[in-house]
Amino acid sequence: MKNNIVKFLAVAFLFQLTGCTGDFNEVNTNPNTLTSDQLDATMAGPSFANALYKGIGNASWSLPGDDYGTYGLATALHSMVFSHYMAYPGGATDANGVNDGWRSRGWLRFYTIAVPSLLNTYKAAAGNAEALAVLDIWKVYMFHRFTDEWGPIPYSQAGIGGKSVAYDSQEAMYTDFFKLLEAANATLSASSATTVGVFKDYDALYSGDVEQWRKFGNSLRLRLALRISDIDAAKAKTQAEAAVSAGVMVSNSDNAYYKVTSDTYNNFVDIMKYWGFYMTADMESILKGYNDPRMAKWFSPVLDNTSTYKGQYVGLPNGIGSTIPYQGKNFSGTNQVTTFSDNATKNIEVMMASETDFNRAEGVLKGWSMGGTAKALYEDGIRLSLQQWGVTDESEITAYIAGTTTGAVPTFGSLYTDSTPPVNVPVAWSGTVANQKKQIAVQKYLGLFPESWEAWSDLRRTDANILYPLLTTEDATIGKGIMKRITYLPNEYSTNADAVNAAVQLLGGADKGSTKLWWDVN
Repeated sequence: MKNNIVKFLAVAFLFQLTGCTGDFNEVNTNPNTLTSDQLDATMAGPSFANALYKGIGNASWSLPGDDYGTYGLATALHSMVFSHYMAYPGGATDANGVNDGWRSRGWLRFYTIAVPSLLNTYKAAAGNAEALAVLDIWKVYMFHRFTDEWGPIPYSQAGIGGKSVAYDSQEAMYTDFFKLLEAANATLSASSATTVGVFKDYDALYSGDVEQWRKFGNSLRLRLALRISDIDAAKAKTQAEAAVSAGVMVSNSDNAYYKVTSDTYNNFVDIMKYWGFYMTADMESILKGYNDPRMAKWFSPVLDNTSTYKGQYVGLPNGIGSTIPYQGKNFSGTNQVTTFSDNATKNIEVMMASETDFNRAEGVLKGWSMGGTAKALYEDGIRLSLQQWGVTDESEITAYIAGTTTGAVPTFGSLYTDSTPPVNVPVAWSGTVANQKKQIAVQKYLGLFPESWEAWSDLRRTDANILYPLLTTEDATIGKGIMKRITYLPNEYSTNADAVNAAVQLLGGADKGSTKLWWDVN
């Protein structure tokens, strides 16, 4: 194990030139570190370990070349507030604004750490069919999240070096995503191996389990099929049905958690505790309205003894800006007592089986063959999510699923022009398709927490009216609705100008936060 740790730390130094920005020329040239020609099968595991952790946007003080603030800047201050999972008062992005430093950190770490680690693993695992299939699945996972934040990004040319690196269209990337996932399923289905040996001791998701990775890949394929369902309905149906037929996640034993350690810990825990994030008015409205037992799992009641709201769950409206007075002592933070108490023991949610159930339920409403009824899949998704968070009393689960209440007016609802809760549907399965779609959207929104990258993407795709508008906005072109994308970096315009200007053409609109992505057509 000691040698495994040494190799893992060494691989963190293996950064390759990607050429996406001028900053990438500052590669590590320490003569005591590994070079790419030293990559062989013994390094496949350590390289993969780094690609996994950095590929989900996490970093650690204990690893060279990065720090845990990357998660805070790349995730917490972007998708976490865009999706209204958390509020960050006074922060630009909380009101649909842009901060160059915050978005630059995520872009730079992705292309100088995560992508090189992935490419190094491909080299080290050459000739190992099962390992390469798993890598293809993880490549799709990494890049689909990233492109769904920005739009066109460097993909096919990422990591090859050069003074200019071209961006790929989302349509081209998604075409490749489906090819990779289909081929990966075929390889893993035909394999007689139960474990990818070179990854076993380094795979923090599934310990190299071939069948679990196969289910993960098919569940990802289903997710992406839904993503393109408005832009290419026929292809979406084909891909979704093939994914479900091949076998997707069906129980919480299939869940993909990144198993943390004292070296690779859960940055969500520290960032949410110490950076000044609060529960949102939207989460308060939904969770209180449904009397949802997950509220106490996720958030803490107001703790300050001097607050009028001591002991209550109180959410802060998003977009409060810098002009509206507020006192942090009056709002709920993340649960600092039990669930999120230890960054080295609270595993990281990567993809949950409940999401797959909700995706299948929505697919049924679209007329797809998903292996069950929409109602049964929807209710099973709720059950899986509740059980995932430690709600095991069957009578409590049954009562929740049969609940007839709707969203509640949050404590500070009077700050909204219209305080009527956007979630106007109960948990109990409705009799109309329109309400059923909204119910699935609400429960998937809850089931994804705290994986905000996917929550933000799904809100944009579905246009589900389940969130209050922002109180203020820093971008009139977006307004008080949901941010549509992150804009490109100033440094890209100065060092990779031809490529980024071509990317704007691929985007099909101005490089603004209000421009919709390729798949976001409604």
